[in-house]
Amino acid sequence: MKRVSLLALFLVSAFAGCGKSTTEPTASNDLRVITDSSTDPATETESSEQTLQIAFVTNQIADFWKLAAAGCMDAEKDLGDVAVEVRMPTQATAAEQKRIVEDLMSSGVGGFAISPVDPENQTQFLNSVMSECELITHDSDAPSSNRTMYIGMDNYAAGVQAGELVAKALPDGGQVMLFIGRLEQDNSKFRRQGVIDVLLGRTDRSQDYYRENPDALDPVDGEIKNDKYTVLGTITDQGKPEVAQSKAEDALNSYPDINAMVGLFEYNPPACYKALEKADKLGKIKLIGFDENDVTLQAIKDGYCEGTVVQNPYEYGYQSVRVLRGLMMSESDIVPESRYLDIPPRTIGKENVDEFWADLRTKKGQ
Repeated sequence: MKRVSLLALFLVSAFAGCGKSTTEPTASNDLRVITDSSTDPATETESSEQTLQIAFVTNQIADFWKLAAAGCMDAEKDLGDVAVEVRMPTQATAAEQKRIVEDLMSSGVGGFAISPVDPENQTQFLNSVMSECELITHDSDAPSSNRTMYIGMDNYAAGVQAGELVAKALPDGGQVMLFIGRLEQDNSKFRRQGVIDVLLGRTDRSQDYYRENPDALDPVDGEIKNDKYTVLGTITDQGKPEVAQSKAEDALNSYPDINAMVGLFEYNPPACYKALEKADKLGKIKLIGFDENDVTLQAIKDGYCEGTVVQNPYEYGYQSVRVLRGLMMSESDIVPESRYLDIPPRTIGKENVDEFWADLRTKKGQ
């Protein structure tokens, strides 16, 4: 299939109704429109007699999700009987996700993979989708919902890896500021907690521990410290990169003795990097990243970022499409007993950044 852009994909379909647990693909002819905001819209009509309609819904627009979209499109090509739409909300809100999903349901999409923005407050809505369609979560889970399974990583374990990068960068201790999009998401709270627990020397905790003891999560307000490290705070930006940079700049002004900045969403490390560059503090204050933004990877190569903990969004996309297709075809063995497909995080540093970046470019088709 010819692809003009992976940033925004939408389809106009002749389907009616969601249709859960379909044993045979639904017959349809669909008009698929693929647009690129930097060019004139391009349209392409495809005729397909047997196509399963699947949607992959992210929590916001970010370069991270372009890799997931590439995985979705490769799965669509490899499987042959699915049509995948990737939707990236322009507003990182539960209301925007709801609007997108309802729009897709009305057009006949029968399987959804969603990264919930606010899982606790979206449970009722997710359950309503699940009652009509196949539904799985990816990247960030909604364990209280009726979703069939979760595809992603243990975000607490990933946070631990990021914390280990901080400890390596500051072996004698220091003052650390955390930056993240929002803390309503399941992945955010555990990722943040993993960093904190490493710095405070807590070695006996896990993601399951915090699920069972949510009150044990450290408060957002105020400093968290021991005799070696001080976590100055956790700064959120509600998924807005421009706000992230502004707040990183403010943090440098407000905390002149800060020793490290830790960006826990894909766009946070670049925002911190630009703030450090503007303040002429690159290399003077340690930068620890998360995910694989090009700015972050180049900063690792240049020695301005200690390292980054990466997920595998390409596999999030590919595996979500594969699993949803299996559910819609009533494949009994498609869901593991744990209802969890673990795609573990990796730490990228100067020693392996070139190899990792080359593979990344291949997946992006660059």
